[in-house]
Amino acid sequence: MALRFTTSYLEDSLSLFRYYRTLSERAMEQVSDEQLFAVLDPEMNSIAVIAKHMAGNMLSRWSDFLTSDGEKPTRDRESEFQNPPQTREALMSYWNRGWKCVFDALDPLSDADLNRTVTIRGEAHSVMQAIGRQLAHYAYHSGQIVFLAKHFRSAEWKSLSIPRGQSQSFNARVAKGEASQR
Repeated sequence: MALRFTTSYLEDSLSLFRYYRTLSERAMEQVSDEQLFAVLDPEMNSIAVIAKHMAGNMLSRWSDFLTSDGEKPTRDRESEFQNPPQTREALMSYWNRGWKCVFDALDPLSDADLNRTVTIRGEAHSVMQAIGRQLAHYAYHSGQIVFLAKHFRSAEWKSLSIPRGQSQSFNARVAKGEASQR
């Protein structure tokens, strides 16, 4: 994932947040508007609902990150799983607001901030723990988005990493210094 060696947890975390954002967006770009809002069964979430939930979580967790509980009293988590924005444009606007909140909270921090204490749902976390918690959460949902998009696109799916059957040629290019994983 990381393209260069670092020893900064914060720098690596920011890189991973950007990676999962891009992974999700590249998957969402491949589906039609209809597929973006489709559900496989009544208990499943659509890609749009997952994206809405992620953005709602981001806005709650990262707004006033260092000074208020990450579960804001104004957040209605249950509503995140219903009635997503009605258009791709509205959904992506909300999605982008969520990601802006993440990066606005994290970009100004330094590794010296990682031991500070923040609260999520009344529980104390170090900044490092809070970042790890959200990275895991967003990776989980990004995987759901990719899974659903790949299901909907089927044979038309464009791989987001090394396409099936091309690992050996990729490894040969890496050995020659010609390939990047992104």
